[in-house]
Amino acid sequence: MPQITANNLQIEYESFGAESAPVILLIMGLGAQLGRWNTELCEALVARNYRVLRFDNRDCGLSSKLDAAGIPEVGRALRTGTPLVAPYTLEDMAADSVGLLDALGIEKAHIVGASMGGAIAQIVAARYPQRTLSLTSIMSTSSHPDLPPPTREAAQALMAPLPPTRDKEALIEDAIRRQLAVASPDFPSCPERLREVLSEEHARGFHPPGVARQLAAFLVSGDRRALLATIKAPTLVLHGAEDPLIPVACGYDVAAHIPGAKMRVIEGLAHDLPLALTEVFADAIASVAQAAER
Repeated sequence: MPQITANNLQIEYESFGAESAPVILLIMGLGAQLGRWNTELCEALVARNYRVLRFDNRDCGLSSKLDAAGIPEVGRALRTGTPLVAPYTLEDMAADSVGLLDALGIEKAHIVGASMGGAIAQIVAARYPQRTLSLTSIMSTSSHPDLPPPTREAAQALMAPLPPTRDKEALIEDAIRRQLAVASPDFPSCPERLREVLSEEHARGFHPPGVARQLAAFLVSGDRRALLATIKAPTLVLHGAEDPLIPVACGYDVAAHIPGAKMRVIEGLAHDLPLALTEVFADAIASVAQAAER
């Protein structure tokens, strides 16, 4: 896969489909590499006549690591309530996304984000309206403080320390446990496929300090309701009814604060992108993209 310089960083990306087709930019969430946008979904969108870009966010996968910025004290801040200092913000990560479009000579794109990537996508749509054809925000939030928190089990899966034994197999088993804690009850992952995906992630770029910096950026991002109200692009909010990490009420809040946004809740979906729902996701993303192109 190629790398390109964007926003003064090296960004690893992959392109599917004809370069002449309208572009869908996929932005992934916390610590998740570009492969979490599974190839089947990318190809399904190409079959709907789009060019698809997926990429590793900063501090993740094969993109630039910002280790010189240090490791934020996320755990201490959450335990004690002391202010959390983040080396960068979601606004910076949104600028990375637009920087990738700049580097590839793409004027406008349909912006799609999942989880923390959904928050980044919201910022792109609000701050860069001239670059945004449509917005699809998947299993994300406005980060308003009154919204319901994750379940205890989901929060533990997110925040638990790494296992004391940190060889490759122990770390892959740990990643599988964390993923299964937020996986969709009605659309279970193939165990072999899940192990393959997480093993590949480990081999490409296991980098816990980067996850801590991304998490800090998300935690200090603040309430985006006022920002959401400025979004003018056609918007779809997708959310799982069973999401334990970012409850469905958070999705409803996003939709309520973006003028004209449509809300779609998928029964049996939690906080993942099951292969069984590939066509459902592709149809949903394409529907708002096509509405924007009319």
